Amino acid sequence: MGCECSKLASCCWAGQNGPVHEAKNPDDEEKDEVSDLPTFREFTVEQLRIATSGFAVENIVSEHGEKAPNVVYKGKLENQRRVAVKRFNRSAWPDSRQFLEEARSVGSLRNNRLANLLGCCCEGDERLLVAEFMPNETLAKHLFHWETQPMKWAMRLRVALYLGQALEYCTSKGRALYHDLNAYRILFDEEGDPRLSCFGLMKNSRDGKSYSTNLAFTPPEYLRTGRITPESVMYSFGTLLLDLLSGKHIPPSHALDLIKDRNLQMLTDSCLEGQFSSDDGTELVRIASRCLQYEPRERPNPKSLVAALFPLQKETEVPSHVLMGISRNSETMPLSPLGEACLRMDLTAIHEILEKLGYKDDEGAATELSFQMWTNQMQETLNSKKKGDAAFRHKDAKAAVECYTQFIDVGTMVSPTVYARRSLSYLMSDMPQEALNDAVQAQVISPVWHIASYLQAASLFAMGRENEAQIALKEGSVLEEKKNTTS
Repeated sequence: MGCECSKLASCCWAGQNGPVHEAKNPDDEEKDEVSDLPTFREFTVEQLRIATSGFAVENIVSEHGEKAPNVVYKGKLENQRRVAVKRFNRSAWPDSRQFLEEARSVGSLRNNRLANLLGCCCEGDERLLVAEFMPNETLAKHLFHWETQPMKWAMRLRVALYLGQALEYCTSKGRALYHDLNAYRILFDEEGDPRLSCFGLMKNSRDGKSYSTNLAFTPPEYLRTGRITPESVMYSFGTLLLDLLSGKHIPPSHALDLIKDRNLQMLTDSCLEGQFSSDDGTELVRIASRCLQYEPRERPNPKSLVAALFPLQKETEVPSHVLMGISRNSETMPLSPLGEACLRMDLTAIHEILEKLGYKDDEGAATELSFQMWTNQMQETLNSKKKGDAAFRHKDAKAAVECYTQFIDVGTMVSPTVYARRSLSYLMSDMPQEALNDAVQAQVISPVWHIASYLQAASLFAMGRENEAQIALKEGSVLEEKKNTTS
């Protein structure tokens, strides 16, 4: 091991009832305030339906069990901002006013240590939250289910510090309660930095339980009273420190027994061998032990936790994404011919590629008609599509728009390719906003279709929205790469 287990055991146990010493935190308290995020807003169900491609199964990033059937989707707003959308069970928040008050309160928080809440939706029976999207998975994934490399000691310490800073910030803003703090609530942003999900700052329902995890990890006072307190959050923080130390989800009672028996080899992740000193291990176990005290009043507060964790930090100059071994979106892959054509706004090249592709990506939609009743209206609908295809082939943009519009308006058959072709026809007619609308609709129908993202990029370039266009272009590249890999 990278530390002497017997020495570590005797040190940490002898000192576990001592105070968590306050060390001067050189960081300015306000340094992590976020200024470039939009203010909290209310969305309509339709806006979030479009953002998540109709709440498509392909966009689900997490879902709970039957007791708390709340689902989180990844999505994309009109301005290309990627978001996480939490959709509550319809019976979770019957009082719309209470839901809005809670959401607005959480939405007033803005900090770089949080996956911040951007808005909500309270329409009819629907209750949804909209937060920043974190693209690099959860702590549970990187700690318990890693594929390429285990999380390094320096990164584990950084996770602990950043989480403590997140809780300290929330406490300073009057939101000290966090529901069911666990490794799935810590997410990693584009830079690989850990962030605390804002969703846990609200309950799963107005009267719902604050903890849904195994009772072995639940604060003892919660089992007695059913109520969460700031001290309960500190207990959960202690369980997370054990997760970081062991690389496993060890029940606190078992971990404390190991510490008492000075059997820390069973507690420490073997993947960490040689990465930390006995003093550092001693201190982390001591902090965890303090958080796990049976009596709530004996646990530290977030401010003292941050002060204790700060001096332990290692490799502070190394970016998180390097420690994590993950690539950032800014490190872009080479563009495909279609991506290049959209970047150059070469409408002729885009047209050539779409024409060559045909209706290959419509997933059988074009053949569904053979099983339907042939009526005069159906024949007219098919004729509109055929005329549109002929006009598109000859680059008659105006006629293509007219014919495809007739086909779409009937609504008998939904085709992402028709929307894509009409989108390009609008671009050829110098109507970029209409082109963007159609490209978005193509993605609603086919959530992971790279061509829809590429056409959104082309439309945004045409409108002079450079930054948003670049985001859409990157998304198209990622989706195209995934498609090529799977095929």
